[in-house]
Amino acid sequence: MAQPLRADEVQACPHRVALVRGAPVEPVRAEEPASLARRRERALAHRRAVLAALAELHPEAARPRSVAETVAALERGDELVLSPRLPVDLVGRRIASVQALVRTGRENRFSYAPVVVKNHEVAEPAATRTLWRAELARPRRADAERVVGVGARTSSPMTRSGLALAHATRVLGALGHGDPVARGAVVDRGRTLWWLELAGDAHPRFNLAAYDRLYDERRAVLEAHDAWREGAGDFPTQPFWHRECPECPFAPHCGAELAARDDVSLVRFTTSAQQARLRGAGVTTRRALALLDPDEARRAREGVPGADGPAAALGREVEHLDQLIYRARVAVDGALRRRVEPEAMGCARADVEVDIDMESYEDATYLWGAVVSLARPVPGVTSGYHAEATFESLTPAGEAALFARFWAWLEGVRTACEDAGATFCAYCFWATAEDGAMDRAVARTEDEALARALGEGVASFRRARPARWVDLHDVVSRQIQTDGPLGLKLVARAAGFDWRDPSPSGEASIAWYERAVGDDADADAHRRRLLEYNEDDCRATRALRDWLEGDARALPHRDEPPAPSRPEAS
Repeated sequence: MAQPLRADEVQACPHRVALVRGAPVEPVRAEEPASLARRRERALAHRRAVLAALAELHPEAARPRSVAETVAALERGDELVLSPRLPVDLVGRRIASVQALVRTGRENRFSYAPVVVKNHEVAEPAATRTLWRAELARPRRADAERVVGVGARTSSPMTRSGLALAHATRVLGALGHGDPVARGAVVDRGRTLWWLELAGDAHPRFNLAAYDRLYDERRAVLEAHDAWREGAGDFPTQPFWHRECPECPFAPHCGAELAARDDVSLVRFTTSAQQARLRGAGVTTRRALALLDPDEARRAREGVPGADGPAAALGREVEHLDQLIYRARVAVDGALRRRVEPEAMGCARADVEVDIDMESYEDATYLWGAVVSLARPVPGVTSGYHAEATFESLTPAGEAALFARFWAWLEGVRTACEDAGATFCAYCFWATAEDGAMDRAVARTEDEALARALGEGVASFRRARPARWVDLHDVVSRQIQTDGPLGLKLVARAAGFDWRDPSPSGEASIAWYERAVGDDADADAHRRRLLEYNEDDCRATRALRDWLEGDARALPHRDEPPAPSRPEAS
C-alpha cells in the first residue's frame, strides 16, 4: 500500500499526489526559495513557542513520545495531550499530525478535538457570524467565550487549517476517540485559540462535507495508483496547471508537457471543474479557448434570448467563461490588452503628484516613502524622493511616531499646494495595504489629541472629492486585461519600467530588512537597498499613469480575437 494521505494533500494537486508515490518521471530537487524557507521557519518557531507555553501553563498535560503512549493517554482520558502521535488510519489510508488534543467528553470512550497551531489570522469581522474564543490557559471548549460579529476567514491559509482539522477529526473517529459533534480549534498567530464546528455548514470551505469530497477524490487516486503499480492500468493522473506548480519538484516535467500542447489549464485561475467542462466540450488548448466568443458566453450566462453556439453552451456551464476567454487571449498574445476604448484610458492628474509606498515587516511599518513630481513650480515643494524610515527595534509607539512624521510632511506638501493654488493628488498601488498601515499607526498613537488629529486628517484625505488619494491598482484593473494576477511588477514592466534591483519583490524585501537590522557589516547596504526598492515602487506608479495615457492606448482590445497561429516551418 502506498503511503497514507496527509492533511496537506487533501487540497493538493491530484497529479502530484500520485507522482510522489511512484512516478514514470524523476522529481527535480531545487533549492527551496528563501521566502518559503522563511515562512516555514516562522511557522515552526511559532508552533514551538505555543507548545512551550501550553506545557508551562498545563504541567499535568500528557506529552507522549510514541503512538502507544498517545493511545494510552486517550484511553486514560487525559484532559490535554500535547504533540500527540496519532496512529495511521489504515482503513481510510490517512495519517494526521496536530499540535494538541483537548478532551471534549465521554460516551463509551473519551472523545477529543484536534488543535493546530498556525502562524496566520483566524477571525475577521462578520456581522452575522459567531466564533468561540479561548485562552491558552483555559483551552477547553466549555471555557470558551462566544464572540458575536466575527467569523473564520475565507483565506487560503485558513481553509488549509480547517481541512487539517477535518482530516484529524476523521482519523480520531476511526480510532474511536472522535468528538461526536466534530469540533476543532486553531491557535492563531496572536496565541488566541478559536473553536470551530466542522459538522454543519458554518464553514463551507472546510467543513466535513467539503473535506469528504476532496478526500474521496484523492483516495480514488491512491487506489488507481495501486492498480498502476501492479500493472493493471495506466498512470492514474495527467498534468495540469495547479497553484502548487511553482514549488513542485515535478513542475519542469509537467510544465514542458503542458506548454507543448498549449494546455487549457495554463489559463490562470481555472478550477478543475471548469477544466473538465472545457475538455469535455473539446476546448483543450488556450488558443481554442481564446477563439471562443466572450460576448456570446456572457449573454448565455445572463439568459439573454438568442445566445447560441459553442460559447453559449459552455457559458451556461462554466462560471465566468468570458473572463477565462479574455485571459486566454492575453496568454496567447503574450501581451496585455485593453478593457476600454483608448479615449477612456488614463488617470486623474494634478500639478503636484505624490506617489506613495510603504514597507512593513510582519505587523509593523518601518518605511514610508514618496516621490514628488511637479508639473509646475510650487514654493516649499521640491521634486524627488522623500522617506521616513527606522531600522531600530520597531515598537507600536515607534511605528505610530514614524507615520506621524510622514503624515506631517505630506500635509505640508498639500498645504503648500493649496497656498499656491496648485492641484494636489497622491497615488499608491493597492490602497488596502497603505490604508491598513495608516489605520494601525493611528490606533497605536498614544497621545489622544494627536491620534484624533491624525484620524481626522486621514479620513478627510480619503474622502476628498475630487479624489486626492488614488489607487492605481483600481485604475489599471478597470482599463487593462492581464492573463491573471494584476501585480505592480507585471504591469509596470509592461509599461517599460524596471527596478534597479535584479530581484525585486515584497518577499525579498523581508530578507533585506532582516539583514538591515542585523549586526552584519552589510546592514547599511541592505538599508540602501530597501530605500532604492521603495523609491522604485513609487516611481513605478508614476510610470503607469504615463503609460495609460500613452502607449497602452495602442494595445488591442480584449474583445478582438487573437491573430491566426502561424504554421510551423517544415
